[in-house]
Amino acid sequence: MFMEIIARYRQMFESHLQANQPNRKPESLYEPVKYILDLGGKRLRPVFVLMGCGAWSDKPQKALNAAMAVELFHNFTLLHDDIMDEAGLRRGKPTVNKKYGINAGILSGDVMMIMAYQQILDIGDPNLIKPLLDIFNKMAFEVCEGQQMDMDFEKLSNVSITEYLEMITLKTSVLIGAAIRMGALIGGADTTDQDHIYEFGKNYGLAFQLQDDVLDTFGDPGQVGKKIGGDILRNKKTYLYLKSLELAGEKQRNNLVDLYSGKMILPDDEKIDTVTTIFRSVNVLEYSRQLIEAYRDLAVSHLYATKMPEKGKEVFKDLTDQLIFRNN
Repeated sequence: MFMEIIARYRQMFESHLQANQPNRKPESLYEPVKYILDLGGKRLRPVFVLMGCGAWSDKPQKALNAAMAVELFHNFTLLHDDIMDEAGLRRGKPTVNKKYGINAGILSGDVMMIMAYQQILDIGDPNLIKPLLDIFNKMAFEVCEGQQMDMDFEKLSNVSITEYLEMITLKTSVLIGAAIRMGALIGGADTTDQDHIYEFGKNYGLAFQLQDDVLDTFGDPGQVGKKIGGDILRNKKTYLYLKSLELAGEKQRNNLVDLYSGKMILPDDEKIDTVTTIFRSVNVLEYSRQLIEAYRDLAVSHLYATKMPEKGKEVFKDLTDQLIFRNN
């Protein structure tokens, strides 16, 4: 039942997406937009918009424009992130910057942001547009702030766990919270329920990102679909790394710092093995799992605080558990 509901929302969005592909000129501006949107993905954020609307209304299709706005914004951030990271692959295919060039990536990303705003304006209900834009703009500011924090962390030797959690909240979680809140607003939820469903989405997003960090280091390559240890090779200061610094003895701590700062250079596989061995020795995986479950429980508590029908709550709870306690 749960998977059927998710599949229905995803298909509803995919049909809307295909029917609303940009047909303006010049093609060189809009072809990269079509390309990145057609790369697919789980479509979680637009599905969350539709689920948020469907939880309070029997017409989730009312939120299709908002779902499109969220998906356009999300892919715009991915497009520009790939440029900043000089990434070559996205979902197993060449990134826009590799396929079309950096300049095309910048400009096509810009036009995606404009298209996202147009989708909200096209909703047409003057009573909805202002509050939707307020939610959307707050989220957009915060995502940019989170991205800047992430880039700043690459240059800092000392980053706290609190700072890391704030960064992933801004970079990842607020978009999920805003997506659900926009849908709930369109569906007719009152302000109190909107606040709770936003907090549900935000805390779910934190748990989701922390699980993503765990899978990047401890996942099964066959299930995750990529080489394990990418965060280690990029010296990303994830919760696993920061908590291990806190738990490790002096020698292990110094080794971690030297490996992530470049003072100690090892072949890629050896670096991954060395860091992972330290992570395991301080039992950081268990600490991560406890934190993931804490954010999951907080998300569910906000979910059950809403006046959403019980059937809807169970669908959201099932989605939370399926996606947080996942293997890929």
